[in-house]
Amino acid sequence: MSIEILNPGLQTTIQDLGRNGYSHYGVSSSGAADDLSFRLGNLIVGNKENLAAIEMTLVGGEFKFNSDANISLTGSKFDAKIDGESLHFYKNIFIQSDQVLSIGQTTQGSRCYLSVRGGIDIKNVLSANTTHLTSKMGGLNGRSLKKDDILKIGDDQKSLNPIKFNKLLDIDMSKLLIINGLQNNYLSKSSWKNFLNQEYIVSNLSNRMGIRLEGSPLKLDNENEIITEGVPLGAIQLPSNGCPIISFVEHQTTGGYPKIANVISSELHKVGQLKPGDKFQFELVSLEKAETLRHEREIYVKCMTDHG
Repeated sequence: MSIEILNPGLQTTIQDLGRNGYSHYGVSSSGAADDLSFRLGNLIVGNKENLAAIEMTLVGGEFKFNSDANISLTGSKFDAKIDGESLHFYKNIFIQSDQVLSIGQTTQGSRCYLSVRGGIDIKNVLSANTTHLTSKMGGLNGRSLKKDDILKIGDDQKSLNPIKFNKLLDIDMSKLLIINGLQNNYLSKSSWKNFLNQEYIVSNLSNRMGIRLEGSPLKLDNENEIITEGVPLGAIQLPSNGCPIISFVEHQTTGGYPKIANVISSELHKVGQLKPGDKFQFELVSLEKAETLRHEREIYVKCMTDHG
């Protein structure tokens, strides 16, 4: 049981939910850029949430299945077809042996996920399957997929009951919710007002390591440098040019830029769907609100599992 890569697309990688627990060695978690879509894709085909799947960025690819399989497509809507017939996202789809799945360009966000019942059978590196492109670790030889690669499909005997999807979350991409960062006091009140009131544009220089933003530069009220310290996922760092950077799944684990804010955990999947040219504003919320939203998102996923 395998999948042959006929066309790899733009940046197509093997991902899971991340290589956690190695930050003190300088290895960030990596993992699916949109963890919510990734988890739902696995549940739709009856997998556990963390089984390895295929992540595509902006442009998909062509995949020939060498055996019958059940698959799902989740994340942003891409133009997807099997032998010329258009496919619905967030559905359990049966694909026959020798059929070709063709995935074109995105029609809205940045990434989509191809999950297959049984998962992608790939070697573990530091307890995870995820591809970390920056360090060339994990996945298939630490790289994006190439033409003629063969991916083995895992054994589905341990699979769960597939869920049926009735309701998608209403995701507002015009705002990104944040909490205060460790160095939030490095910005004056006027700079904070500028930070929260302006509309930022996602730069072409963005990648899985960091989302660079374009807008009116912010001026630090405190010009003192900070000692290099740990950088969490979603930290909003402010370099000397005054244009924020959102640290993302392949972020550096330490850094010396002030961290003025942090994207809340329940919004990180939205960061994974940002593409160059997208516009949005930040909205500051309390830590209590952030925890409530995280809890609500987990209840949403659990309800899908319980009532699928």
